[in-house]
Amino acid sequence: MLKDLVRHTAEATGLTQSKTKAALGIILNAAERQGSPFADKLFERIPGARPLAAKAGAQTGAATGVIARLIEQTPGGRRYVAVTMIGDLHEAGLGHTEIGAIFPAIAAFAEETFQITGFGHLGDLFGSDVDMDAVMAQAA
Repeated sequence: MLKDLVRHTAEATGLTQSKTKAALGIILNAAERQGSPFADKLFERIPGARPLAAKAGAQTGAATGVIARLIEQTPGGRRYVAVTMIGDLHEAGLGHTEIGAIFPAIAAFAEETFQITGFGHLGDLFGSDVDMDAVMAQAA
């Protein structure tokens, strides 16, 4: 099932499967750190998704402590996670166009495969009210 998500997302974005898998790990790790119900639903349904997120978190130096994770779910923590995630995606070789395309691709896969609906942009994936215009301006 993880291979299906990678394949679908790679085809939808034009990224290589290797780059797509790395990006998915980064995104899922960030969403998990936010306490996203979307991430929980994918982890329940896609074997290997949680280990992929954990591996990406280890590679990027993401917080792992309980207190740090709670802080990351505050409004300021959410902004920090979003900004660092964008930076990590850039370091993984994605440009703004690919980053903009990957979230709807993940959402389309979740809807088509699991009938999980209501997710289509970064703020939805994180289940927060992150101001993406401000986040993108900070990341630039």
